[in-house]
Amino acid sequence: MQAMDLLLTRTSSARLSEPAPTAEQRTLLFKAAMRAPDHGLLQPWRFISIEGEARNKLSQIFADELMQQEPGISTEKIEKTKGLLLRAPLVVAVIFTPKQDHKVTSLDQLLAAGCAAHSILQSAFAQGLGAIWRTGDMISSQAVLTALELKPEEKIVGFIYLGNNLTTPRSVPDVDLSKFLTNWR
Repeated sequence: MQAMDLLLTRTSSARLSEPAPTAEQRTLLFKAAMRAPDHGLLQPWRFISIEGEARNKLSQIFADELMQQEPGISTEKIEKTKGLLLRAPLVVAVIFTPKQDHKVTSLDQLLAAGCAAHSILQSAFAQGLGAIWRTGDMISSQAVLTALELKPEEKIVGFIYLGNNLTTPRSVPDVDLSKFLTNWR
């Protein structure tokens, strides 16, 4: 795939199935993430792979957290929450790991971690994999942060769901760039 084709046509894939990315594909995913723009070369990120039974375990933590937040919640919503991480054979938690007491601001470091997540998506698409970046309430849930053993200063940037795309990638609509671009004088 040509680089410009990748940049102009990548879409998210919400419907994913087995197989999970191979070891070789994963290596490329994470090598691409390590090339994210990173002022100061701090690499303020790390990744947690969640697959197999670990998805079920974290799904239960999601459901327990939801029941804690919303007592009396419907069984249907609990089951839906339990199914979130089961929508892909591999889920990667992208973790922002700020480097304290550095001249590079925390915001710059957070943006770099977001770029690392984006690079995983781009690499997945380039390899013919399906992927989608999801956030939601659980990225800031203390129970989830504790379960994933995050340090107090760390944050979840998002969960990248990876697998085999079950749908044909949708075509990307043309965008009127004039709505997003101005010239400053």
